[in-house]
Amino acid sequence: MTDPGWAMKGELVLSCNCTVFCPCVLSLGSHPPTEGYCQTWAGFRIDAGHFGEVDLSGLNLGLIMEIPGYMSRGNWTAGLFIDIRASVYAVKALTKIFTGKAGGTTSLLSILVGKFLGVEQVPITYETRDKTRIFQIPKIIDGAVTPIAGKDRDKDTVITNSEYWIAPEIIVARSDKSKMRAFGRNWNFAGRSAEICKLDWRGP
Repeated sequence: MTDPGWAMKGELVLSCNCTVFCPCVLSLGSHPPTEGYCQTWAGFRIDAGHFGEVDLSGLNLGLIMEIPGYMSRGNWTAGLFIDIRASVYAVKALTKIFTGKAGGTTSLLSILVGKFLGVEQVPITYETRDKTRIFQIPKIIDGAVTPIAGKDRDKDTVITNSEYWIAPEIIVARSDKSKMRAFGRNWNFAGRSAEICKLDWRGP
């Protein structure tokens, strides 16, 4: 049976342990993270989305990942947080998408993720205050990410036309606040690398 078509549009924010901007955006996995390994959390706001006839619009998600070295070499560890408002059908759909089993944009996750920590349904909020993105999962993730202004102080620093799988245009940002406690991990990436970009994924 062929998997149904899926799509999601919105925005995502990512905070990682790199001390300067994440090199993976440009190296596409051929250069290691600045610390030699990657720890990261990402927040997703789905403005419009579906998996077949299952509506995903209006839901928020959280994803944590650990990568032991070069991004392209795999052996990733991942864990998923899904909006408590999601239906049982949406949870199944989003789990399939974020484990790469639904094909399309996220298909490489089925190859690169060696250990999946599981799925938790929790309250999740994703807000924009001025230019700062506030992403929160109570007692799990407390994040605030702000774009880095360019020479024109009214405009963000942006990397465009990238082959980075997450999005072709990346807003360079910094974490003002970035705490994550879950799955036996306790991270704090305040002051470190962050990214903001449009979420426009689809499959299969």
